[in-house]
Amino acid sequence: MKKKRVLSGIQPSGKLHLGNLIGAVENWVRLQEKYECYFFIADLHALTSGYADTKEFRNNLHDVTVNLLSSGLDPEKAVIFRQSDLPEHSELHLLFSMITPISWLERVPTYKDKINELKDRDLYTYGFLGYPVLQAADILIYKADLVPVGRDQLPHLELTREIARRFNHFYGPVFPEPKEDLTEVPVLPGLDGRKMSKTYGNTIDLCDSAETVDKKVGQMVTDPARVKKDDPGHPDVCPVYAYHKIFNKDRVSQVARDCSGAKIGCVQCKKELAKVLNDYLVPIRKRRKEFIDKPGHIQKILEDGAERAKKIARPTLAQAKKAMGITY
Repeated sequence: MKKKRVLSGIQPSGKLHLGNLIGAVENWVRLQEKYECYFFIADLHALTSGYADTKEFRNNLHDVTVNLLSSGLDPEKAVIFRQSDLPEHSELHLLFSMITPISWLERVPTYKDKINELKDRDLYTYGFLGYPVLQAADILIYKADLVPVGRDQLPHLELTREIARRFNHFYGPVFPEPKEDLTEVPVLPGLDGRKMSKTYGNTIDLCDSAETVDKKVGQMVTDPARVKKDDPGHPDVCPVYAYHKIFNKDRVSQVARDCSGAKIGCVQCKKELAKVLNDYLVPIRKRRKEFIDKPGHIQKILEDGAERAKKIARPTLAQAKKAMGITY
């Protein structure tokens, strides 16, 4: 039986962090064992909000690729490539932009949310408004069967399906409608208790040293009602406990009892968490060092991935153009 095709991407807008790891990358590693997977570095998407300062783009792209490979993505099992290496994405995006109503884009929930979140940036641009159209092109040019998404991304995928339906209505059945591979991701708070995000600067990065992890965990906010060590804690409102639930499953019940019974203080709880996180990151750090020492190897992986991706993207674009009457 032919394997289903999976498509997903990640922006190189900064260093990958633990939220990226458990929210997307670890799921990708599992998916590559079961499906025909295409995973890309979404550098064009990164420009939609980061166009004004691109000094670190090249470094970020290399760093993200290294971290993906260090986390377990295997170029022998999945196609790994850079979005901008395939102009087919951009051309299909342009074709889709001709048929996509502006009202569809303005109703995307994350559009206004992102503008409010990134108040220091001018996001009133054509590129930012139209990034869901580019996202649709990314997915549909591979005729992906499945797209791994969290619940907050479902409106984006539905827009992709609407664009596919509208195109097929005008020009004939070219694009299948992709389905979601719904990923139930545990919420990983940042150091300040808000969602972990590069925007907030509250991340624990995959490239952090053991000493840096110790320091960052030591700075994490805890249960605000627990002032003294002998005050009973409330684990469910504590960001540190949220990490224990994900990374310290063998001990999480004991940690909860010790915290609520005031048998351990926040400092001790954080020290245990820091050790758990550092142990978790050991194999990633080891593989990361191996890849960093071979920069030419990283470039070769991306080039090979682009060539493999083009074998799907080029015929799809040609089919779309023919359906529209642009080519014979």
